Amino acid sequence: METVTNKIAVSEKPEGYEGAGFFATRLDKVVGLARKNSIWPLPFATSCCGIEFMATMGAHYDLARFGSERLSFSPRQADLLMVMGTIAKKMGPVLRQVYEQMAEPRWVLSVGACASSGGIFDTYSVLQGIDRIIPVDVYVPGCPPRPEQIIDGVMKIQYLVETESLRRRDSPEYKAMLNKYGIE
Repeated sequence: METVTNKIAVSEKPEGYEGAGFFATRLDKVVGLARKNSIWPLPFATSCCGIEFMATMGAHYDLARFGSERLSFSPRQADLLMVMGTIAKKMGPVLRQVYEQMAEPRWVLSVGACASSGGIFDTYSVLQGIDRIIPVDVYVPGCPPRPEQIIDGVMKIQYLVETESLRRRDSPEYKAMLNKYGIE
């Protein structure tokens, strides 16, 4: 009879000093580890990419195992904006307002060809990429992208969250990037 062993992956502890009864490390390492495993996404889904995202949240792919179990439909409680699908130019100001209502730190995941570049809709009414109105951290290609690709995009966001310096958001470069988009 064959025995089944559970393979539970435990997060790697940050580098630091340890001894009998203590562990010391840098604050930014601990904060990055905590943020990485507790991302609250806000889905802004408009079309077929949204359907693929629903599959990603389902039991078969289970995005919750990456710490993104709680979807937030309030921008003030979310830290990851996931834009999926075709964004019309009339929706642009709404998307920007949602982004501006999110508290820092915030990240943006552009899912699918339509959100990233307008997709096949090269028309006057479709925004040709959300990076024209808000900054994007990670792009997920595809039309529509498979759930595995969306999970890969979330994992890339997790890497950014974990390795980001606590002082990055106060840096002149970050403030200049926001000023480029007209965001204060």
